[in-house]
Amino acid sequence: MTRVGRKIINLPEGTSIVSSDEELVVVGPKGRLSVKLDAAVDFVIESGSIVVKNVDGSKAASAKHGLYRALISNMVKGVNEGFAKDLELVGVGYRVALQETSLHFSLGYSHPVIFSPPAGILFTVEGQNKIKVSGIDKQMVGQTTAEIIKLRPPDSYKGKGIRIAGTVIKTKPGKSVKK
Repeated sequence: MTRVGRKIINLPEGTSIVSSDEELVVVGPKGRLSVKLDAAVDFVIESGSIVVKNVDGSKAASAKHGLYRALISNMVKGVNEGFAKDLELVGVGYRVALQETSLHFSLGYSHPVIFSPPAGILFTVEGQNKIKVSGIDKQMVGQTTAEIIKLRPPDSYKGKGIRIAGTVIKTKPGKSVKK
């Protein structure tokens, strides 16, 4: 049995769970998320909490036990609080503007880059170089953040590019440095 899988998931008030044989749906104040269940795990809904159970005790089932417990926990947190990641643009002339729902980037290319959000993702722009990516699905927020960073990854020589706020980029010395 995994340590992660043994933890009990507490349900906040206003959160409900609907389950069938194949799917678990979590509904909360911010929305609704679902996950397809595996036959290796089972769960018990008790008063205000969920306990994920390992069905057969094999190594593969034990791995899925912790996985599904983490997925359900993230779903419960997402429909109640939501998830957010902050990004910052570092570099001279690097700017971002929010027009309707899409982001319009000026990243030093000869053309502006337009990034439209996937369903369930909301962008907030603070100033010209800070972006907040938010949504209820943790995986979708992380994937969208990674796709935005891919537009202009941080440079290892000058540190310019798009990065998660607070990330420190260790820069390399240029070739003019003598050994």
